Amino acid sequence: MRKLFAVVNERGPHWDRAKSLEEHADWRAHADFMNGLVAEGFVLLGGPLIGTDDVLLIVRGDSEDEVRRRLAEDVWVVKGLLRQRQIAPWWVRLSAFDAS
Repeated sequence: MRKLFAVVNERGPHWDRAKSLEEHADWRAHADFMNGLVAEGFVLLGGPLIGTDDVLLIVRGDSEDEVRRRLAEDVWVVKGLLRQRQIAPWWVRLSAFDAS
């Protein structure tokens, strides 16, 4: 059964703070990969947490291992621009939208 997971990624060792998101190597490949995950319903919400080095993703998957494996295929993870910090099952207790 598919469950919700909160994923926190952080900037990796190859992140250049002097560059915007779009100026980093392989931006288009990263964006296309993430947009593909959204299109198939795997990623539900995502984006950087302003003022931090973190990115929050809300994803739907069968297991933590599946989530870890799928997100590890991102070129930015492969090239050290992002790294996975935390993956945790998420129990939605309050919502203004249907999270099912």
